[in-house]
Amino acid sequence: MTASTPLPRTEFPVAERYCYLNHAGVASIPRIAAAAIADAAHDFAANGGLATGRWGEREEDARSAAARLMNVPTHDIALIKNTTEGLGFVANGLDWQPGDRVLVPDFEFPSTIYPWLALRDRGVVVELIEPVGRGRRLPVELFADALDRGPARLIAVSWVQFGRGWRVDLAELGQLCRDRGTLLCVDAIQGLGVIPADFEAWGVDFAMADAHKWLVGPLGIGALYVRGERRELLRPVEPGWASVAHREEWDNLELVFDDSARRFEGGSVNAITIAGFAASMELLLEVGVDRIWQHVDRLCSELAGGLVDAGASLLTERPDGVVFNEGRSGIVTFAVDGADPEDVCEALEQDGIVCSPRGGGIRLAPHGYNDQAEIERAVAAVAAIVRRGRATR
Repeated sequence: MTASTPLPRTEFPVAERYCYLNHAGVASIPRIAAAAIADAAHDFAANGGLATGRWGEREEDARSAAARLMNVPTHDIALIKNTTEGLGFVANGLDWQPGDRVLVPDFEFPSTIYPWLALRDRGVVVELIEPVGRGRRLPVELFADALDRGPARLIAVSWVQFGRGWRVDLAELGQLCRDRGTLLCVDAIQGLGVIPADFEAWGVDFAMADAHKWLVGPLGIGALYVRGERRELLRPVEPGWASVAHREEWDNLELVFDDSARRFEGGSVNAITIAGFAASMELLLEVGVDRIWQHVDRLCSELAGGLVDAGASLLTERPDGVVFNEGRSGIVTFAVDGADPEDVCEALEQDGIVCSPRGGGIRLAPHGYNDQAEIERAVAAVAAIVRRGRATR
């Protein structure tokens, strides 16, 4: 480990080539995860199915690590392909009745909205909650007001909004849902791995995230949390041999679902990718998400202030103070007056700074191995773009 970053920069070869600030998009994976994936692939190549048992143990490690990051029981975790699949399991697994109401914020990531809109042909009423302000804030009062207008079966929300980075207060929202008898489903992909989570205590009923963002893992693997007391509410929509209590009893065709979230794992999982997923999460846990968040939060505050000083317009709202649940995340989105966000991202990439055009602006997202020098480099590059724009007007 280095003194300046909680995650060791030597674990991330991408830092040797780029100022990589795109962890809200697709993250780089650490060397330890790449090595685990390679080891698993070579083992299966050399030994075929004989390797299954050895790497099956890593499946349990991955479930355990995901549970620790979410702060939930391990038996409430299932391994899934991605966040979209997890959302689909919830949306299609509940026993909907015509007239049931779902509340979802507007300006969400498409996969957090589409599963609910697809239920409209079953009579489900989907109401979009309009965020407020430049930062597209989602204070819990917005959901309370919507519930005052009538009961809702479920609220679906991203923990952190992908475009401008507003973090929803899940503890407060979870309490509201408990008080109103409403289920809470959380797309956690933009927070898990960088912000400390306590999903069980917060009253979250369902949560899902895949590996390729803040969990610094490979694409195509993730975790689904189903609160134990809600497990029977969800009908497994892809039942298979791995869903049942008597796995590997091939001649036993009785359908008895496993008494854990594994009932949502219908068939064989991607053992090779899971090896990397487990390694990435174990690295985060070894360092501690608390430490990572303190570092990233500081970098983002400095980034936000520097961008304003450079003449950019800040789209993300980052309230001052140290209270945990006040909207801050690892995302800082800004705009350059008169410039197309894609053009700005392209110009930054030419300078070796990787980001994404999102939320009507340019989204920056540092992680625990990014350092102060990279923040200063990004701010200086944006300042240069602002100066060039002013010179051409």
